[in-house]
Amino acid sequence: MTSKTRNTAGWILTGVIALLLAFSAFLKISQAPEAVAQAAASGIDAATFRLIGIIEIICVLVFLIPRTAFAGSLLLVAYMGGAIASHLINGDSVVLVVVIEALVWITILLRFPVIQQQLLPLVRSDK
Repeated sequence: MTSKTRNTAGWILTGVIALLLAFSAFLKISQAPEAVAQAAASGIDAATFRLIGIIEIICVLVFLIPRTAFAGSLLLVAYMGGAIASHLINGDSVVLVVVIEALVWITILLRFPVIQQQLLPLVRSDK
């Protein structure tokens, strides 16, 4: 994969992830009735739910800024890990959350090739 292709794919995935999570954060921050009801069923009160949305949007913003994108990637990995745990605890499906987590990791590998080159020597692409 050429550098330009990798970069383009990385930014496309970044945009997809950012849109998905920004929409999710918007629902939490705006206190959409359906979202608040679902959170309440999981034992999360409205104020905590709004705080989770604020944290989510901060993670997305840090992820979008090129200078802080790697830190934002790690924040999103941690955030999604918490989402997976929350879904498992409440008996909800984790499929969508795991897919988003996988997309974040794929995006990390595409946007930061040094991770693939230095830290994952088994999948090196020295071409």
